[in-house]
Amino acid sequence: MPTPDSKSAARLEGRTAIISGGGSGIGRAIAVLFARHGARVAILDLAGDDTAREIVAAGGSGVALTCDVTNQSEVAQAFARVAEEYGPLDVLVNSAGVAAVGTVETTTEDDLDRVYAVNVKGVYNCLRSGVAAMKGRGGAIVNIASVASSVGIPDRFAYSMSKGAVLTMTYSVAADYVGAGVRCNAVSPARVHTPFVDGYLASHYPGREAEMFEKLSRTQPIGRMGEPWEVAELALFLCSDAAAFITGSNFAVDGGFVSLKV
Repeated sequence: MPTPDSKSAARLEGRTAIISGGGSGIGRAIAVLFARHGARVAILDLAGDDTAREIVAAGGSGVALTCDVTNQSEVAQAFARVAEEYGPLDVLVNSAGVAAVGTVETTTEDDLDRVYAVNVKGVYNCLRSGVAAMKGRGGAIVNIASVASSVGIPDRFAYSMSKGAVLTMTYSVAADYVGAGVRCNAVSPARVHTPFVDGYLASHYPGREAEMFEKLSRTQPIGRMGEPWEVAELALFLCSDAAAFITGSNFAVDGGFVSLKV
C-alpha cells in the first residue's frame, strides 16, 4: 500500500474546496491556509470578498460567493456555480456560525430561531449539497463544532444546542456515507481569539476588555485562547490524504478545556 509523502500528505493541490463562513475568524484562516496548500477555494458568506482578495493577492485561487446558508436554494445554487467554475467538489468545511448568550429562561424564541437557522439548518443545507456532490467519487468534510458540543457551558443554551447538533450530524453523515467514499469529521474548539470575541467584550464589558480577555483566556488550562490558524491546521490535516483513515471523529482544539480538570 502506498504511503503519502511526508512533504505533500497535508496538501490540497488541485482540489476544490468550499468554506462556509470563510469571511472572518476561523473560516477565514481555513480558507487562506487551504489556498496556500493548493486548493481552489470558494467562500460562502454574506461578506467574504476580503478573504478572496487576500487569497488572490498571495497567488492563490479563491472566489467569494454571497450566500445565506440558511436558504437551501441559495446554497444549492452556490454549490452548482462552484462546480461549473472550479470542477467537482473535493472538500467542504462548515464554519459559518453565530452565537447567543443566555440560559433556557433568558434565551428568547428569536435568539433560538436565529442560532438554529445558521448553526444547524445552515450546516444541514451545506452537508446536503456537499454529500450529493461527493458521494461515489469521494471527498472530505469538516464541521466546526465546539467544546459546547460535549460539556456544559454556562449561559450558552442555544449555542450549545446548535453545536451538539453539529457534532451528531457529523456522526450521522460519516456513518451513512462511509461506503460512498465521503469522510466526515468534526473539530471542536474552545475559546479562539476572533473578531467575535473582541466585539463581544467591547459590547458587554466596555472599559474592561483587557481584564475580561485575560479571565476568559485562563478558562483554558493551557492559559490562553486559541488562534484561528491553529484550528485551520487541524482542518487541513483532516481534509488531506494524510487523514484518509479518519472519519466519524471529533477533535478537540481546546487547550485542555474538556479533558484537563486543573
